[in-house]
Amino acid sequence: MFDRLSSRQIWLMLIAFAVIWFANLEYRTLVKPDEGRYAEIPREMVKSGDWVTPRLNELKYFEKPPLQYWATAVAYEVFGEHQWTSRLWTGLTGFAGVLLVWFAGMRMFGREAAAYAAVILGSSLLYVFMAHINTLDMGVTFFISLGVFAMMLAQNEREKHKQRNWMLVAWVAMALAVLSKGLMGLVLPGTALFIYCIVQRDLGPLKRMHWLSSLGIFFLIVSPWFYLVMQANPEFFDRFFIYEHYTRFTTKDLGRYQPWYYFVPILLAGALPWTVLMFDSAIRAWRSGAHLGKEFSHERFLLIWAVFIYVFFSISGSKLPSYLLPMFPPLALLMGIRLTQMRERVLMWQLVPVIPILLVLIGVVLNVRRFADTPLQAELYPQYAVWLILGLGTLLLGVIVAMWLLKRKIKLAAVMLLSFCSLVCAQVTLSGYNTIAFERSAKHVAAAIKDQVTPDIPFYSIFDYEQTLPFYLKHTFILVQFEDEMAFGIRQEPQKVIAKFSDFAPAWRAQPKALAIIPAQFFSHLQNLGIEMTEIYRDTQYVVVKKP
Repeated sequence: MFDRLSSRQIWLMLIAFAVIWFANLEYRTLVKPDEGRYAEIPREMVKSGDWVTPRLNELKYFEKPPLQYWATAVAYEVFGEHQWTSRLWTGLTGFAGVLLVWFAGMRMFGREAAAYAAVILGSSLLYVFMAHINTLDMGVTFFISLGVFAMMLAQNEREKHKQRNWMLVAWVAMALAVLSKGLMGLVLPGTALFIYCIVQRDLGPLKRMHWLSSLGIFFLIVSPWFYLVMQANPEFFDRFFIYEHYTRFTTKDLGRYQPWYYFVPILLAGALPWTVLMFDSAIRAWRSGAHLGKEFSHERFLLIWAVFIYVFFSISGSKLPSYLLPMFPPLALLMGIRLTQMRERVLMWQLVPVIPILLVLIGVVLNVRRFADTPLQAELYPQYAVWLILGLGTLLLGVIVAMWLLKRKIKLAAVMLLSFCSLVCAQVTLSGYNTIAFERSAKHVAAAIKDQVTPDIPFYSIFDYEQTLPFYLKHTFILVQFEDEMAFGIRQEPQKVIAKFSDFAPAWRAQPKALAIIPAQFFSHLQNLGIEMTEIYRDTQYVVVKKP
């Protein structure tokens, strides 16, 4: 069906997709904690000139490797420090992931399956959401996907030099995945391949890895930074390799523990509007790859990869919705293959369950005030509900019209329309978040006090650390009796903080000028110190004072 489209039509659709995809990177304010954190670390890299040791609030921060920090810091240097430049790497790798699925699908399954797969991936709700939120998961998803797809393309190459070249691409991608988010960039695809070899009783893929040259280029890419950071920070090894990898996976140390079924609703909702198609495609992929032998089964491996990701993170002691992202590119390819074989009427019936799901979600949104925990939330949530209903209504309309088209056997138009409506739904929902950003972002605080802040003035943050405020103020804090995720950095450089609240008053009096921010509910503690201060800002969450 895609063969009927002219090159001009394809380019116009790609341009329209890109415009919608990148349109709101600047529109939304940064949301704490992740967006503030991952915008601030690169900003401090640029300011300090130290691109080896990541720091958050000028404290050593070794949770993740630096590739995304570097990319964002480069964007800051070239385009300036903006909301959109802080999100640019996430948006670009998400967009590139869609193109990657198309390219890999073309090579393995043909033009039609590739086009359908790209369209599906670029309109799956969770994938679109996470491509526009500044976390590290989209970047690592892109590089892991590149590594896995390159490895798959190498398996059936008969010419040794082409096979080697694809494997080199795979190992380069895995090295960049490791520099994006740690050892998962190597361990996850490696374990999935091992499981595939066991299931298929075929060790052939392991013999086609070109180990010597591949490992050489892998270590050539990853080793320099690890060497430099360990030279500068002897404590790095234990924190990064032991705590961040083993402890986080096996314990509930971070407070992100969720039951084993945590990812069930996330996967079901995140795959919308293609949820039923996803299960249909997975079942058929398993059956189609049931043969054992030396021929590499692309479909069976894609399924094993997706299922392994789900199981791996389900048993982890730390769970977040974005951890499922690496599942989506392989699942999109399987769904693209299935769509080429599927009759219009079958797809139409697979869309039927989406309608009651969307109606239930709209009903929940209409009663969103009930989910408010504070008066501020009760005030803001109904404003966000308008955007949610607009987004969900767009998707609902898309499903209904797509079913009408499918009934008339116009599959291509139905799929394209539904994908467009789903993408618009996700973008409208994301953009509408600005209506409640007052509670999850400190941009308004920064705007109110920025005239009082100069680079040389000490700024104390008491009992809290508002993750987005340093980026907007271009200023770090002296933490007062607060550690949280910066506890490790504080242990390395305790002189940079005030460990006890009782020590704050002497420090404040010793400064000719100073600022302080404190959660509103604790402001009375500050007043009880009997020190001179002038209130310069207050809202329901924070109070900011200065030394008169």
